[in-house]
Parts: sequence; C-alpha cells; structure tokens
Amino acid sequence: MMTLRQIRHFIAVAETGSISAGAQAVFVSQSSLTLAIQQLETEIGVRLFDRHAKGMNLTHQGHQFLRQSYLILATVDNAKRSLQIGTESLTGRLTIGVTSLVAGYFLVELLTRFKSAYPNVTIQVVEDERPYIEHLLVSGEIDIGVLILSNIEDRDALQTEVLMHSPYRLWLPPLHPLLDHESISLADVAKQPLIQLNADEMDVHARRIWARAGLKPEIAMKTASTEAVRSLVAAGMGVSIQPDMAYRAWSLEGNMIEARKLVDLPEPLDIGLAWRRGSARPELVTPFLTIARENGTMHAAGLKHSI
Repeated sequence: MMTLRQIRHFIAVAETGSISAGAQAVFVSQSSLTLAIQQLETEIGVRLFDRHAKGMNLTHQGHQFLRQSYLILATVDNAKRSLQIGTESLTGRLTIGVTSLVAGYFLVELLTRFKSAYPNVTIQVVEDERPYIEHLLVSGEIDIGVLILSNIEDRDALQTEVLMHSPYRLWLPPLHPLLDHESISLADVAKQPLIQLNADEMDVHARRIWARAGLKPEIAMKTASTEAVRSLVAAGMGVSIQPDMAYRAWSLEGNMIEARKLVDLPEPLDIGLAWRRGSARPELVTPFLTIARENGTMHAAGLKHSI
C-alpha cells in the first residue's frame, strides 16, 4: 500500500535528481531510499525515473506522478490545518480577480487548496483584462487579484507580492536545426518564423523583449490561444517564446515540443498577488495570502522539474 512516506521520498529524489542528495534531504540511508522508490514503482506499476550515471531523471509518468504527489501532500497539510485551527468556522465571500493566462495555468491548484482549507468560504472569480482588474481592486469591488505583475500600472494604490518567477524558454519542434546549437540567442530566433501569443498582454512583453534586443522578429502568426501555439509549434509551423508556466510536458503536443533556454533572455515573467494598499484588508484576504504563498512555492517546484 502506498504511503505518505514513500511519496515524500519520491519528491525528494525528483527535486534533487539523485538518490544520494534525496537521502540527505529526508535523512534516510541511500539504500532505504532506493528501496522506497522501487517499492513505489512496483505499487503503481510504472517506471518513475530513468537511471543514469549522473543521477535520476523523471519519466513522462514520473512528471505526472510528481504533480499528483504535490497535491496529495497539500491535501494532507490542509486537513491538518483544518483540525488545528478550526478553519471550517471561517465563512464569508472572497472575490478574486484574475487574468486569462493565470486563470488557465495557475488558478485551479490555488483555489483547490484554499477551498480544501476553508470549505465554508464562498469564492467568486472575475476574469478580465489586467487594466480592468486593477480598476476593480482600487475601487474595492474585488478583494484580491491573481495576475501577471510585470505590467501593473497603479503601483501607488496597489500592494503586490510575487508568488512565482516563470522563466521564458524557446519552444521548438523535434529535429529543429536550433536544437543542434550549444546556445540559442534572440538573434537566432529572429531568423525563424515566430508564433506569437497575444493573451494576457503577452504581446506587450514580447515587444519589450525585442525592442530591448534591438531586433525585429519574423512573426508568422499571432493567436490568443496557448493551445494553438503549442499545436503550431509541434506541427513545425514555427517557434515560440513562452513562460515555463504554460509548458505541459505531459500533453500530447508537449511530447512533441522541445523547450530550450535563451542565453540573452534572463528576465522571467512574474506571477503574483495584488490588493488595495492603505485600507483595512478584508478578513478573508489574509488566509488566502497564506495558501497562495504555499501554492506558489509548490507550483514553482513542480515547473522546475517539468522542463
């Protein structure tokens, strides 16, 4: 029978990339950790790691199981929290503003964790463009925003907190010539047909990136759909620069996409929270902040091992 101990041991190896480092992280012997991983693989009937001389790499099934493992531990932690501090007694309505890319790739896990910890709180979600979410925050019509912070304008009126830095990478189809390069720069990308994502002001980020580099890309297509970008790249119609947040190694197209670091694009995309500055904070914002911080750490750790 699978145990929480096995799941914690699996996460330790997944996060460190080796049995020796994982054993140090969870304070057990290497032989005990090796046995725990073997028993877990036998229990669920799949191979979670590819073993090699330098360590352990997650398999496709391993990536999927890591995501579920984080959720399992989060559920257990939330259950403990509910018993310890009586979270079921907390009631009320929390109104959250989100932008489209965040809603699709970050919000579900956060709301699941919050609802598990505070089941009697009613959650209302408003999705819209960033300027309107800012307006609703400043006017007090929503309690807190979960959005891309890079373009926030009214910083005097809003308090912000970054939950996750999502690095940009270049998405390429298999066998693309750039995969043979030891390093890839924006100048290399500018020569390729580019699939541009316009959702959630990503076109604003793109223009800023290219202007700073003094380059003009060859844009083959613009779309508001991340799934369209993923499919077009997988089909060999072009390349695309996207944040790790949107990468899905376990998707059908994800198996047909290679993600590579760009040597001259160090600036990440910042995802986080915004709430009205200066006034008394709504009661439910404080517990939401706590859950969001925990979820941000967990989400970032999960992304690190999916690329």
